[in-house]
Amino acid sequence: MLLGGAPLLWLVPAAFFAGLVDSIGGGGGLVTVPALLALGLPPHAVLATNKGQACFGAVASLLTYVRRGGVDRERLLPGFVAGFVGSLAGALLVLRVPAGPLRPLVLVLLLMAALVMLFRQQLLRFTPRSERPLLLVFGISLAIGAYDGFFGPGTGTLLIAAFIHFFGDSPTRASGNAKIVNFGSNLAALLVFQSSAAILWKIALPMGLANVCGAALGARLALRHGDRVVRVVVLAVIAVVMLKLVFELRG
Repeated sequence: MLLGGAPLLWLVPAAFFAGLVDSIGGGGGLVTVPALLALGLPPHAVLATNKGQACFGAVASLLTYVRRGGVDRERLLPGFVAGFVGSLAGALLVLRVPAGPLRPLVLVLLLMAALVMLFRQQLLRFTPRSERPLLLVFGISLAIGAYDGFFGPGTGTLLIAAFIHFFGDSPTRASGNAKIVNFGSNLAALLVFQSSAAILWKIALPMGLANVCGAALGARLALRHGDRVVRVVVLAVIAVVMLKLVFELRG
């Protein structure tokens, strides 16, 4: 198993870029998971190490959004708890089930997310306004949190799309609120993978530090430049993820 210093020459820059992208529009796992797979690691070690490094960036990104008023504070508790519980179940499951069968579903979900972003105004005209918004937050966060614990890439993008559609959030606001769930789901998966000694910390720690720097910069860019940068990054990430998954399914 390759753990020397040479892999960090591409893993650290990849983690920085992943943190930047993830804090704006989700999809950071698209960068880091393939980078870790290039080491020839087992899939469980890849997913576990990816969560180990991503948790650092999730904290940095959330703190930046919270400090700058970029989240709805009433969603903090239900979003965090549901994301944590869902991811806990997903991470426990992925230790027993291969992640391969989930890839076609990811492709469908990301296509739906792209349509939501492209036709946001039209979709919001038909958005059901729940009389129990916090219950809806809990349900969305629980479901997507479970997916994040099981596999992960695209979680932030799906959360952003869900918050835009069901709550009418602006892309920037949705990105901030997604970080609440992301933090809970990353933390739960981290605890599960750590308990099974699946995380390679010699790789995860330097990647995590780079991820923090990228996440802090990305959150500032999103808050400063608003919806336009978030929408562009989300759509770009969705397009690349879809192409990658189509290529893998054909292979």
